[in-house]
Amino acid sequence: MKRRIIRIDGERCNGCGACARACHEGAIEMIKGKAVLTREDYCDGLGDCLPACPTNAISFEEREAPAYDEEAVSRAKQQRQEAKLPCGCPGTSSRTIKRDASVRAARQSSSPSRLSQWPVQIKLVPVNAPYFEDAELLIAADCTAFACGGFHNELMRGRITLIGCPKLDEGDYSVKLTAILRSNPIRSITVAGMEVPCCGGLENAVKRALRASGKSIPLQVFTVTTDGRILN
Repeated sequence: MKRRIIRIDGERCNGCGACARACHEGAIEMIKGKAVLTREDYCDGLGDCLPACPTNAISFEEREAPAYDEEAVSRAKQQRQEAKLPCGCPGTSSRTIKRDASVRAARQSSSPSRLSQWPVQIKLVPVNAPYFEDAELLIAADCTAFACGGFHNELMRGRITLIGCPKLDEGDYSVKLTAILRSNPIRSITVAGMEVPCCGGLENAVKRALRASGKSIPLQVFTVTTDGRILN
């Protein structure tokens, strides 16, 4: 059948992997450092991957292609959810983080939580929650608070905190975030992700939501290293 489907320009592709992360159907894979549409029947033709591409290597075209197989996509998603994370993923690499005596001793003192609202999971927060009024948002990957000892004081303090994991959670965060941005007077957005490739999906979702909302909101992005440092 002839239908709309994506086309990836291999010459323009810089191998960043953003499109593969943005494709929730799993139609795109990284092969030899380049994005490749490996499952045409998984491509729904909606183009969530297009805005994620920094080099504009992805476009639409009308051509002969297998029909979109929604059932096969659902089965594949379920299998990925049930499967263990691949050992080759940089985000699962084992690393020992050495702590000095002063850090270990710090466990004996208590620091107040800076969490100012509940719930915190992106999928669970109500779109029109009163705490979004003139809020400064922190949109963070789940692991950041565990990796960074100063997370509460350095990033959460004074902000409304939303968390998620683009690698493990089903669905597209940008849809919910777009609704939040459209419905509320948000003052600023801070994104915090780990230094692993999959966390790039969170930043991409926020940027797509900003574009879709039609609003100009200050955005700042931080990266948390696995040994607890905050980079920007």
